[in-house]
Amino acid sequence: MRTIAPEEHYRTPDLAQRSGGSLAPAREEALPDDVMRAPEPAATRSTRVVWWLAFPCIGGSILIMVAAAVIRSGWMYPPVAMPAVGPPWAVQSVHISPGVAVAALWVATAMGAAGVVAGLLAVRRGTMFSIRPLLITAALAVAVLTVMLPAGSTDAFDYASYGRIVTLGHSPYVMTPFDLRQMHDAFSVSVPVTWQHSTSIYGPLATGVNYLAARLGGSSVARTVFWLKLWYAIAFGIVAFVMDRLLRRDPARRLRAHLLWTINPLLLWDLVAATHVDALAAGLGMLGILALGEHSVSARPSALRVLTAGALIGAAAEIKINYALFGLGLAWALRRSPLALAQAAVGALAVLLPGYLWFGPPAVQALAERRNIASGDNFYRFFVVEPEWRRHLAAIAVVLAVGMAILVLRRLPEGAPTRPAIRPTIALSAAWLSIWPYQLPWYEAMIICLLVLYPASRLDWLVIAMITAGTLPNIPAPGGQVNTAVHQFFMVSLAPLVLLAAAIGLAALCVTGRWKPREPGRPPGTAA
Repeated sequence: MRTIAPEEHYRTPDLAQRSGGSLAPAREEALPDDVMRAPEPAATRSTRVVWWLAFPCIGGSILIMVAAAVIRSGWMYPPVAMPAVGPPWAVQSVHISPGVAVAALWVATAMGAAGVVAGLLAVRRGTMFSIRPLLITAALAVAVLTVMLPAGSTDAFDYASYGRIVTLGHSPYVMTPFDLRQMHDAFSVSVPVTWQHSTSIYGPLATGVNYLAARLGGSSVARTVFWLKLWYAIAFGIVAFVMDRLLRRDPARRLRAHLLWTINPLLLWDLVAATHVDALAAGLGMLGILALGEHSVSARPSALRVLTAGALIGAAAEIKINYALFGLGLAWALRRSPLALAQAAVGALAVLLPGYLWFGPPAVQALAERRNIASGDNFYRFFVVEPEWRRHLAAIAVVLAVGMAILVLRRLPEGAPTRPAIRPTIALSAAWLSIWPYQLPWYEAMIICLLVLYPASRLDWLVIAMITAGTLPNIPAPGGQVNTAVHQFFMVSLAPLVLLAAAIGLAALCVTGRWKPREPGRPPGTAA
């Protein structure tokens, strides 16, 4: 491995100076994968410490998560009848105390977040190394997690139940998983209790994916969730591959992107291990934004590109409706061309309408069914305590989210001038994720899938804080008074405080304009 000192680099004029002070970094000569770039001499020792801290933290976190998934049957619910041959697999002969498993996963979450932060700090200070071991590690982790039963969440079994309902000739927007219990269906033993009385809140395309998995899985819930996990893992890998190819000539941004997405233990746990449909929605949404190609704000992309972008984003929104924000980001980028706006709308509606027409009004009603509910770790619990106010929680959140969206749209730096849809989509996603009262950690995929293509900023830290704070209380905590007490602390105290601080921090960044972190060697308070 060879080391290159900073003064050996060829640096072109800073793009920030040519784009009105945006966050876009200066372009550097691309380095081969096996070359390490040395940090500034004054920061070498501390940077090396930070860098070598990242490896054991990320690696240890992934090992714990993989181990928890392998022995999932010993601590996780619901029970699942395993197929005699083929995936998914699980080690059923090993039994572990649920308290130990949950405590280990809490430690793994903290280690994973610390490792990602350490890695990002080291990259920011100029450290580079061969990215191949990182990608191999991530690929192995995804492969192992894919062939195991879902762990860390029961949502995949809800997906499977909705798919089973369709195979039986019913609508998941009318019939609930509890009805499968009443029918003594093959899936009934594995129907999770939490949402058993709830109809599906997912879009028709998600229902179609669930149906296809149920058809392939037959009467085996294990096989059904395996097909779902396989598709979501492929979507996760596609996002990693696309961003890797787009950033291949910029080693620092490429490594940062993989730290945020590919090797991020929190995403591996929340998206792959837990099997959440957000991986598929994020992949489609990202591809939709990128389908426009590189162009200036004043230029209009080709009709084919616009139609493709609209269709892909429409598909993402037909899985989870919050991805309609990607459509608004696309509309913002095309606002100067009414024809392009119309073409994007046609592409989106061509995908959205057939599914909703097929399932009818119940599918539309599902979009608003839970508008006034909030996740247990929301920060509104500190302010909205009266039942009368709780009935208006959605209205309050809409006002605050719109205000935050306007603020971030006005103040977020350009960052990616040749892909004008990225900035407004990140701004709208950040506003929604920081304000809406019902949030779960896997929702962060919608901003991280685009943040990897945006220059490094303090927004990175806010997103990592939010996904970490959300992951801790959403790890199931069965058994034991100590576990229950710690879980309660995470749910009602730590997570709401961190999420509130993140919302305030986002507003503060907008007001102060201090998005770009201070570079090593600069005195505090100076602009980068």
